[in-house]
Amino acid sequence: MTRKPNIAILGATGVVGREIIKIINELQIKFNEIKFLSSAKSAGKKIEFQGKEYTVEEAKPESFDNINIVLASAGGSTSQKFAPEIVKRGGVLIDNSSAFRMDKDVPLVIAHVNDDDLRKHKGIIANPNCSTSQLMLVLKPLHEKAKIKRLIVSTYQAVSGAGLAAINELTEDTKANLAGKTFENKAFKKPISFNVIPQIDVFTENGYTKEEMKVANETKKILHLPQNLPISCTAVRVPVFRGHSEAVDIEFEKEMSPEEARELLSNSFGVKVIDNIENYEYPTTRDADGVDPVFVGRIRKNLAFQHGISLWCVADNLRIGAALNTVRICQKIIEMELY
Repeated sequence: MTRKPNIAILGATGVVGREIIKIINELQIKFNEIKFLSSAKSAGKKIEFQGKEYTVEEAKPESFDNINIVLASAGGSTSQKFAPEIVKRGGVLIDNSSAFRMDKDVPLVIAHVNDDDLRKHKGIIANPNCSTSQLMLVLKPLHEKAKIKRLIVSTYQAVSGAGLAAINELTEDTKANLAGKTFENKAFKKPISFNVIPQIDVFTENGYTKEEMKVANETKKILHLPQNLPISCTAVRVPVFRGHSEAVDIEFEKEMSPEEARELLSNSFGVKVIDNIENYEYPTTRDADGVDPVFVGRIRKNLAFQHGISLWCVADNLRIGAALNTVRICQKIIEMELY
């Protein structure tokens, strides 16, 4: 029988931290003990979990004594600060930040896509960027069948991907706009209400943003694609609270028909196909709110590529893009006894 781990949630009071706690309960993760950690600012708050009340503790190095698995969503600098302490004490860190994703010694994992990479961990496992995460469950079965040759992704990302301040800014900016008042935006470079902003994260030397390059680089690492395989991404922030949407154009090495793609995806883990244009059935962010699947629709032959498919996919960014995959990795670590 698999032994039960001692678990800690680092960043327990944040938007994603709260979602992680909820999903641990939903997936019925078996643990021996659990503790909730945060910054000094949030320490002392109470969390109700599985019929018990817990006090949130300030994260310190000694907080990780006798902890087997840490699920962290507390930002890159916090993860970098505590990662050596967790590993030194024999724990496994499953990290939601971008701090370790491209480190060659750190597996970047989507559960049920590249689980075998978990065996290579040296105490740290990285959870991919939210827009990459939903894409991997869609691309994996298609790539296995026909091999990806070229990929173009356009993302339409909800404000919750930028945290609580961004969620509040959309609300307040919308209210101000409707009342004819001025509003000073802080979370975004441009007003977000009734607007679409073609920038997520900072621009890099090649004119792409860091978010766009994350999609390209993380996709190659997770699917073990050649470094020179062409991937282009445009990442856009839209005035939606929750749920990322992506328009995806894929060129394959072999022929792939829309019917084949539909069939493959209908039978794939974590994916739900909604694709009946005659009845205007295709996924929107409202379909994905608060649920697990990555929804796929608008599957059609791409008219610009020789062996190409275009599709639309939608997912709850706080779940598959962050919390759900983190907890699924935890589940795999326990099943595979890798802690």
